[in-house]
Amino acid sequence: MAASEAPCYLGWDFSTQQLKVIAIDEQLRVIYEDNIHFDKDLPEFGTHCGVHVHSDKLTVTSPVLMWVKALDMILEKMKSSGFNFSHVRAFSGAGQHGSVYWKEGASQILKNLSPDLPLHQLLKACFSVSDSPVWMDSSTTTQCLSLEKAVGGAQHLANITGSRACERFTGNQIAKIYSQNPEVYAQTERISVVSSFAASLFLSAYAPIDYCDGSGMNLLQIRDKIWSTACLNACAPGLEEKLGPVVLSSSVLGSVSPYYIQRYGFSPDCKVVAFTGDNPASLAGMKLEEGDIAISLGTSDTLFLWIKEPTPALEGHIFCNPVDSQAYMALLCFKNGSLIRERIRDDCASGSWDEFSKALKCTVVGNNGNLGFYFDVIEITPEAVGIHRFNRDNNKVPDFPKEVEIRALIEGQFMAKRIHAEKLGYKIMPRTRIVATGGASYNKEILQVLSDVFSAPVYTIDTANSACLGCAYRAIHGLVAETSVSLVDVVKLAPEPRLVVTPTAGSDQLYEPLLKRYAELEQKVLYSPNSSILAKLQEKEKSKTSSRN
Repeated sequence: MAASEAPCYLGWDFSTQQLKVIAIDEQLRVIYEDNIHFDKDLPEFGTHCGVHVHSDKLTVTSPVLMWVKALDMILEKMKSSGFNFSHVRAFSGAGQHGSVYWKEGASQILKNLSPDLPLHQLLKACFSVSDSPVWMDSSTTTQCLSLEKAVGGAQHLANITGSRACERFTGNQIAKIYSQNPEVYAQTERISVVSSFAASLFLSAYAPIDYCDGSGMNLLQIRDKIWSTACLNACAPGLEEKLGPVVLSSSVLGSVSPYYIQRYGFSPDCKVVAFTGDNPASLAGMKLEEGDIAISLGTSDTLFLWIKEPTPALEGHIFCNPVDSQAYMALLCFKNGSLIRERIRDDCASGSWDEFSKALKCTVVGNNGNLGFYFDVIEITPEAVGIHRFNRDNNKVPDFPKEVEIRALIEGQFMAKRIHAEKLGYKIMPRTRIVATGGASYNKEILQVLSDVFSAPVYTIDTANSACLGCAYRAIHGLVAETSVSLVDVVKLAPEPRLVVTPTAGSDQLYEPLLKRYAELEQKVLYSPNSSILAKLQEKEKSKTSSRN
């Protein structure tokens, strides 16, 4: 699909399995979409679902040159389709969570790119680590424990950086590389996150990390928006110089490099707006505002929300807000999402979503005080496993009638989300909206329970590529951000989320005592008093001992 001749804006998304791009016009209409699927379109890199899972089953990486070659391919596809790059006024992008290691001398190669050759050929010698650790990596348990100890404990680290030590976060990945390959670390002149790496490709110079993606590294002081000296020193020596500066997420980093002007016909005036993380970009794409909450109901359930006063906890994450420098976004992930909903549907509703929905409609709000916890796999938030049912007197029971079981599952999932969101600083406001996406967002009865538990209206949005779209919006915003125009003003022309359900009258009074009970009972079903990191480390050591014996 070729773009029109009117001015347009691009949004890029360097995600786990694909590189995606969207172009929008000045009326915010999508005029071009395309993607490169890593496994299918770049089979020579041998990835499965975009990654390499190593023999220890903990280390997960992606080839850096695969991402570079994917950019070559998608730009050539756009050129072949007749896309007119000269009409692109600005672009921004997003990246999955991961880190990229530029070798000494790479900056000089970036500055002197020949437009006669594809980028992946020009940059093949530029990386000191050929496979980048990504968000699925969980091999840095030792480094996480060391970082928490160095700064005075898990909660203190969360107070500084917005999260306790997280295995996929960049600081801990860097610490592992420095510990295991100090010579590789010494040969690295710059460390990027995937988002700033992608921006660097377009600038032909190292791009700074934005505040928002920087706050997902266990290295940034989220309130002061500067690198934490204590965290840097705990990870590796000389790290601040290798990371470079951090910048406002709406910053214009500069113009697109001559390489793209000469090879593809971009305008010399085309601006590159700071790239950010994929979840923050989705926040922009879904048009969230202060007090709003987004819930993705998929294989895992993800909740992210716009907050003013964060209260970092040992669970979940607090990031700087990508569209309002005075605000924050919180993120929580729940492993037990659609798969357990489907299992309970099969067990209690003959595999029928219609029967499942009827059960929700015929049972009363609050389920007569019956509460349930449903964790087929060890949950992240809270750290618990197994099925736990409690009657109205808080006595544990072995089973519920089928209709009660269905409502207990759905109410329990949403009560957990509200309880843990409030722990991170979320507050229900008069204008709060819930924007739901994912497979379960098509079920009106499930959304009704969500609305009742949160005491807020629920909306849905028809956006498959919200991160891409959010980056295209952010590109426009970047051009006017210095004039104090907000992203909300910029995206007024974009389609509004569609109202689906509103809270049942009186449900807020019913759920107030139930939420308190649920939070108290949750403490009784926790998997272990140990931290998740410590538990994993103990399991790892146990496995090593078994293999030696």
